[in-house]
This record gives sequence, C-alpha cells and structure tokens, in this order.
Amino acid sequence: MVGQSPLEPSESRTAVLLEPFVHQVGGHMSMMKYDEHTVCKPLVLQELSFYESLPLAMRQFTPQYKGIVSVHLKKDSLGNLTLLASPSLQAESCGRLDNAIGDSSVTIWHKCKWAASTGTGSEHTRVKWSHTQLTKTFKDSCPGKMLLRPDLQYRTDSLLEDANRNQPERNSYNPWGLHCHRQHLNRMSSKHNENKLHQFLLLENVVSKYSYPCILDLKMGTRQHGDDASEEKKARHIKKCEQSTSASLGVRICGMQVYQADTGHFLCKDKYYGRKLSPEGFRQTLRQFLCNGNHLRTDLLEPIILRLKTLLSVIRKQSSYRFYSSSLLIIYDGQEHKENTAPLDNHLHFQKTNCTTPHGTNHSRVDVRMIDFAHTTFKGSKCNHTTHDGPDHGYIFGLENLIKILQNISEGK
Repeated sequence: MVGQSPLEPSESRTAVLLEPFVHQVGGHMSMMKYDEHTVCKPLVLQELSFYESLPLAMRQFTPQYKGIVSVHLKKDSLGNLTLLASPSLQAESCGRLDNAIGDSSVTIWHKCKWAASTGTGSEHTRVKWSHTQLTKTFKDSCPGKMLLRPDLQYRTDSLLEDANRNQPERNSYNPWGLHCHRQHLNRMSSKHNENKLHQFLLLENVVSKYSYPCILDLKMGTRQHGDDASEEKKARHIKKCEQSTSASLGVRICGMQVYQADTGHFLCKDKYYGRKLSPEGFRQTLRQFLCNGNHLRTDLLEPIILRLKTLLSVIRKQSSYRFYSSSLLIIYDGQEHKENTAPLDNHLHFQKTNCTTPHGTNHSRVDVRMIDFAHTTFKGSKCNHTTHDGPDHGYIFGLENLIKILQNISEGK
C-alpha cells in the first residue's frame, strides 16, 4: 500500500482532490469525481460548444453542464501523482463556474493513490490501488453492502479477461474507470509539468441518486469518426463499425455494470467484449443487463422503452446534428423495491401493476442520458466547418433497433 501525504494548508482551502469515478463503464477519457453530484473530464472545445448551445428539448437527456475548472498534476513526497482542481482560481479568471460551486462547497477528498511496478520478462505493468482509499470511494458511491475485495489488482492488457481471454461473470468492482484514470495520469505526466493548468468540464453525476447504479454504455450510430478525423483514424473507426453491431444495428455495447443481488457483486463487461458481439449476442447481453441474478427486471422495460421513444422523437427533430462517437447511458438502481420480485420463470411479459405506482416512483428509477460530445457537429458550431442536412439517421437507426429489441424482450421473443 502506498503512503499518503496531506495537502499543504494553503491548498486545502482552495483545492479539490479528484477521485477516479468508479462508475465509469466505458470510454477512453478518464472521468473524475469532483463532489457527490458532480464529475469532471478534460475539456474539448467541440463538446463545450455543444453544451453551451444545447437545444432545450435535449436537456432532459444530457448531464447538466456546470462550468469549467482548472486542474493540475501534483506529486507528493513519495512520487505519487494526484489531480487537484482549483475552483477559486478558475472562477476568478473565467467566471464560468456555476454559482453553486465555490469554496464554501469544496470537499477535500482522500487521495486515490497509484504506484506502478513493472514485472520481469513478458509481464505487463501492473497498477496497485490503495484498498483504503477505494473502499472509501465505493462506500460513498454504493451505500450499504461493501463490494470491494482487498486484493484489488488488474492487468492493463486484460482488464476483464481471464487467461483464456474470457471475461469473468462477477466483479467486486468495475476496473474500467481505474484503467482510464491511470492512462490519463501517465499521459499528463509524460507531456506536461506539474504547474501546467488543464481545463476540465464540470458535469452532473447522473448516477449519484442510485444506491447500486446499473449502467449500460451504448455507442450509438453507424458512423463513429468525426468530420475532423485523419484518414488513418477514419479507416480504423469504419473497420470497427463494420466488424461490430454498429453496422448491422446502429448500436454497440461499450461497457456495462449490473448489480447481481444473489452475489452482491457487479457483473461487468467492457468495450472489447461489446465489439465481438453478433446481433444475437447483443440481444442476449441487453437481456443480461436487466437480470439481477435472481430474475429479469421486467418492471424496468416499459419506463426504459418510453424514455427511449421520447428521445427518438427529439433526435428526429434535431436538424444538422451528428452525434458521432457519442454514447447513450441506460441507468437503473440495482436496489430493487420489494414489489418487483417476480421469479425468473415469469419474466416473459410486462407485469403492469409493477410498471407504475401512485407516486410515479418507478419512472424515476430509470434514466437515459446522452454523453460524450467531443465529435458532435451541428450548424452554427464554432469548432467545425462541415454542415449536415436533416437529422442523424445513423443514430435514429440505432435507437429504433434498440427499442425493437427491448420490446421483443418484454414480449418474450
């Protein structure tokens, strides 16, 4: 276990120590936890442009944009790297921070440590994370049953695979966010000195209200490369789409975590698993996402489908928008209400009595959000010069297929 050194007194009044966001299930850019209701990520101008001109109809389907914060690397006396956010510095220089975010609400988090030790021979670099710090992080994120094993360790080349290249069915943690965080720290430390200020977007933590957030990250559309992609990158993304369900369904799985009530663990899948899936494999995995180890959560199907249909109607009206390489999150709480405990053999049809409650609480237990707009383009964007006509038909194709598959699951097909 690595040691811990406190912040300097002057830093403790103005800095926020950023934690890896333990519920990041997909993507390659590290998401950080700023506070209980806020995450942050490296600022990309095209994404900022999207949030600053977000159509009103889309706001219910995107995280709330909260502003910008300056972040810098810091090494402690033992050489451990951390990321520190400086909200007061950014607020003074740019004035873009949300008024709700200031020194009075800054929380100083425990440091999340990492230390790399290189093995010999063919072994790859390993990263060991402080069990104490990650236990705290998971306890904050998943109140109730402790989910973390004391032997938290993973290989960077096979995050969720065993020796036979099969992904395990159960995990006490989702290692993907930690993997992204480590890579991000490595990139930053190799390219920049400690005093370099980096701009990060502050966004709503869309899973903060869930006790055991079950998250499906879907890469939407039949095209993933942006208008500004190089020929090499364009060819690479086209190949990925052709070899996955992106081409056949307009959607592919980019990551997943689903709480298993029978074991108290999260079942996790990553983007490499999603790329290998056939259309039938995609359907089976979508069904798996809705199964908690005891039974299928049929109570969730109707509210998810209704939300997706609402999103579909909104996207159809967004002329010129192209959501290249963006993701769609489907979220629900793994902590099930007692009335929704139908056995597995009754999973084939909607149980209408479980789909609505007098106070409408069932609909609040599911959410659908669009994320990752670094390659999104639209008429009037400051960051690109290519203008497209009409709505994003590749995205619409993916949404329509996703809705059909969920409707088939609800009908027992």
